[in-house]
Amino acid sequence: MKNKLTVKMLVEGGVMLALAYVLSLVVIFQMPSGGSITAVSMLPILIYAVRYGAGPGLFVAIVYGILQFILGPKWSFHPVSILFDYVLGFGFLGLAGLFGKKLVNATFGILLGVFLRYVSSVISGVVVFASYAPEGQNPLIYSLIYNASYMLPEMLLTIAAFAFVYKRLVAPAGTVAVEN
Repeated sequence: MKNKLTVKMLVEGGVMLALAYVLSLVVIFQMPSGGSITAVSMLPILIYAVRYGAGPGLFVAIVYGILQFILGPKWSFHPVSILFDYVLGFGFLGLAGLFGKKLVNATFGILLGVFLRYVSSVISGVVVFASYAPEGQNPLIYSLIYNASYMLPEMLLTIAAFAFVYKRLVAPAGTVAVEN
């Protein structure tokens, strides 16, 4: 299906942005220099991307990243951090829509989007936060470990939540029973 921008898509995008932001305020665990495990705050953006495809998904995910930077806590104002932690980092979540709506394909898309967000955060960590690495530790190793410590649990929680809501919110038309 070609995605022609509709009012429904715009409204749903706005609702998903708001829901994702509210969920990001429910912090389960906060890292000392940025990054956290939340109440699956990436889930609404990922659902939107899977439902409407990578193009609209990228747009909403990039807007979410910008909103996170504007409204959320600031750990750095370095241009690399703004670009890689927020704009590109969250923007990559929109790629979840690349592989279609089937559960296995969508899960692969989510894994790709979150993995690229992780890579983006690692790059930012190496460039911007290298001085936080313990003396003698390679900044790349430090950034890989630091970002995995919150991104991996967040990803696992998000995939579990996605599988839980998949049939009701994402499954292709005709696969969800209509209740009377």
